[in-house]
Amino acid sequence: MTLARPLPAAALAALALALAASASAGCAPCAAAGEPPLAAAPVARPASCRVVAAGEPLQAAVDAAAAGDALCLGAGRHPGPVVVRTALTLWGEPGAVIASAGDGTTVSLEAAGARLAAVTVDGSGARYDRLDAAVLVAADDVVVEGVTVTGAVYGLLVSKAKQVRVRGNHLRGSKDPAVGLRGDNIRLWETDDIEITDNVLEDGRDMVVWYSRRAHIRGNRVLRARYGTHFMYSHDSHVEDNHYLDVTVGVFVMYTRGVELRRNVIANAAGASGIAIGFKDGGAAVVADNLLVHDEIGIYLDATPQRRDERVEITGNAFRLCRTALVFHASSDRVHVRGNDFRGNEQVARVDGRGDALAVAWHGNYYDDYEGYDLDHDGVGDVPFELRSFANQLVSTRPELAFFHGTPALTMAGAAAHLDPLYRPKAVLVDVAPRMAPNRKGE
Repeated sequence: MTLARPLPAAALAALALALAASASAGCAPCAAAGEPPLAAAPVARPASCRVVAAGEPLQAAVDAAAAGDALCLGAGRHPGPVVVRTALTLWGEPGAVIASAGDGTTVSLEAAGARLAAVTVDGSGARYDRLDAAVLVAADDVVVEGVTVTGAVYGLLVSKAKQVRVRGNHLRGSKDPAVGLRGDNIRLWETDDIEITDNVLEDGRDMVVWYSRRAHIRGNRVLRARYGTHFMYSHDSHVEDNHYLDVTVGVFVMYTRGVELRRNVIANAAGASGIAIGFKDGGAAVVADNLLVHDEIGIYLDATPQRRDERVEITGNAFRLCRTALVFHASSDRVHVRGNDFRGNEQVARVDGRGDALAVAWHGNYYDDYEGYDLDHDGVGDVPFELRSFANQLVSTRPELAFFHGTPALTMAGAAAHLDPLYRPKAVLVDVAPRMAPNRKGE
């Protein structure tokens, strides 16, 4: 099958949302029939607060507040920067903006228990090397909710903190045409037990989770980014019910063990380096019930898992309209691929480098090009599904031929090999119990 690429953005968004609505009941970012509004979530005004009018010295008001106090910023621009060293709440009326002075970080939350809510933070300094951010969290038990961030190098930077909650915010990147020159919308560094929930991230570079444990990333929408979420050395984390659209890479996991990815939608991870979900030099992982639509590569495994006592479980996922659903690069055994749906993909699997898909445990998957039969009507094919690819076999021995993937030359060579038993290619994968019908029949 040859894919028409790229799909128009509107058609792709409609496809992803329609599939998600039918297949992902309970998935917060996907269940709506149309695009939800891209805005920060509303946050109720504190019951008691001191009003700080626009133009009133903000840092002086913050320094004068006591622990447990709330400051309500009136509509208008409040010049920054501001540093919060007390466990207070800083809340904004509609139209309240904390504006960057053009240098450094705009809002620094340095007190355990501080809360920033419902305000717009506009801009930051321009220094990447100093990690200039709209909002810096450098204390435990901080809450950032309902905040809108615009025009910053780094939107939200959380560093060396624990039990931080980031929820219902809207972070917009710079829209620099060179995505690598944008800052990260969210960047976590040595941050444990953080919750990142129900945020909208647009036009940034990455969401970075580095050297952080037990991150819970749930219900977010990430649009037009490089890495939707990028893990390094961040063990025991969960990525659930998120929606990634028009990213280069949806979720990439490096040097990390114990990650679970469940019920995410990743659509249009396109281009030569497009990957919906990728692992490199990783450990135990669960990839379950995700919807991967129109991605260059659905799941990429490189030397994962590494330890003999670990395995990767890939179960209940739907691969739709992908160039290649699964790529195995230097990965083989201790990978279980069970109960997935493969529909409309150009190829189910590809083996690169020292990968070996025959060592993978394939069982109970649905393949739309399965040519077997089910005489006993138990829903399971009576003969195994075997994937044999002449093109894959050629590329595995001569990697330079990968340039010709999808061209008439390799397609015709594959057709000839299929007709002539003398040139029958080796099996790439074998599923001894293929399902006759998909799990997600409504798609």
